[in-house]
Amino acid sequence: MVGSSRIPGFYRLTRHERVARLEAAGFVTAEQGALLLASEGAALPFAVADKMIENVVGLFELPIGIGLNFLINGRDYVVPMVVEEPSIVAAVSHAAALVRDAGGFEVVADNSVMTGQIQIVGCSDPAAAMERILAERPRLLALADSLEPGMRARGGGASDLDVRWIRPRDSSASRHRSMLVVHLYFDTRDAMGANLINTICEGLADQLEAISGGQVFLRILSNLADRRRVRARCRLPVANLAWQGFSGTEVADGIVRASEFAECDPYRAATHNKGIMNGIDAVAIATGQDWRAIEAGAHAFVALDGQYGPMARWWLEGEALVGELDIPMAVGIVGGPIRLHPMVKALLSMLRVETAGELGSVLAAVGLAQNLAAIKALGTTGIQRGHMALHARSVAATAGAEGDVVEQIAAQLVAEKCVKVERARELLAMHGLP
Repeated sequence: MVGSSRIPGFYRLTRHERVARLEAAGFVTAEQGALLLASEGAALPFAVADKMIENVVGLFELPIGIGLNFLINGRDYVVPMVVEEPSIVAAVSHAAALVRDAGGFEVVADNSVMTGQIQIVGCSDPAAAMERILAERPRLLALADSLEPGMRARGGGASDLDVRWIRPRDSSASRHRSMLVVHLYFDTRDAMGANLINTICEGLADQLEAISGGQVFLRILSNLADRRRVRARCRLPVANLAWQGFSGTEVADGIVRASEFAECDPYRAATHNKGIMNGIDAVAIATGQDWRAIEAGAHAFVALDGQYGPMARWWLEGEALVGELDIPMAVGIVGGPIRLHPMVKALLSMLRVETAGELGSVLAAVGLAQNLAAIKALGTTGIQRGHMALHARSVAATAGAEGDVVEQIAAQLVAEKCVKVERARELLAMHGLP
């Protein structure tokens, strides 16, 4: 019988007390509780984890893999990736090697400009209020800088301000009311900048109410960071793409056809983009980024014209296949988990990036490589062939195989084209193993 999830004062308890309360309420067994208490990592001590979020009862581990072969803007990178899905690291390393042989990735990153939004409602004359706010732009920008003076000293700060009037086209048929939205643009340099932007937006609220005559409601950053984009590009000779019995021309044509499919159909575009984020999210997690913000911004950006589309596109130019990815990339190399998490600090050091823009460039190159690997497989042998071969090892381990037996069982599963836990257990039994 499971008890109530209402556990007052849970956050005040020690780790052992929290687990004990969960056991007493029937949410975890004694064995599961012991597993939670045993999840103490050398890379992230519980004392640190307990300060990062609330109600901590344990630690959760994921594999750290290394994406290899990356040459970005003429510089070599080994890329840490935290992810649980087989084939992602192998696929991105394979694609990066192809691009490397063709000269590597070229990536351009915008300045680290984030957008803050301040919602104003109830203006008696919105058009006049807009004019008054815009007339006060220099003073409001100076006030924004005074709220975060250190950023101006580091070369960033408030760069611009504009106002949007959002109003229903047919007020009689809409439940939405008219509103003004002030957009503040602020260069956060090497910080992701969410807390900076939120602080500034809240600090400007009173002034904007006085100027507009309306009432401020929401005041928070936007995760559609379209002034903080990265553009990754690569160019591969078609002749270099021959693979698995397919000619280079056949592979290139398959890739272009897959890209065209995503450009025309949002159902395909969603899966196309999920593959891109397989790589980007894995690096973002490894380096302590807000991967949810990156996801939200990227997906919103490719739907700005009203039609959801692909983050990356591929086309032919003469005898070359060209790929390009263009998305917002709000990342940072200071603050947040980067300051607290020892493993994040180590992995970021491994990556050797010196600015937030450089980190964003790496993520963009990884996303483009991941997309290349995925649609190259889709347009030729199919995605499952390589994926299931790598997945077979985790299936064998799930069935109970250990040590060298994992590879033996995995090889048999692949040979039989039956990569299933039930079959792996049967094979283990045939070998006389439990």
